[in-house]
Amino acid sequence: MIRCYLSILMGREKYKIADVARITELNRSTISSLYKETATRVDLEAVDKLCRLFECKVSDLFEWVDESEGT
Repeated sequence: MIRCYLSILMGREKYKIADVARITELNRSTISSLYKETATRVDLEAVDKLCRLFECKVSDLFEWVDESEGT
């Protein structure tokens, strides 16, 4: 499973979904699905814009988690 830490990054900066959409010019639904961790696909351009906004690495935004370890 891939974890997305967009909600944590947004919380640190006190950004709302609308703020991130306006700044990055990404579609609000794209940001919302990443925020809620319901996205099934992510465009590399979106990842690039989010990493630029939060001045982070891709690994700060996403993490692979082995689901079998928790059971």
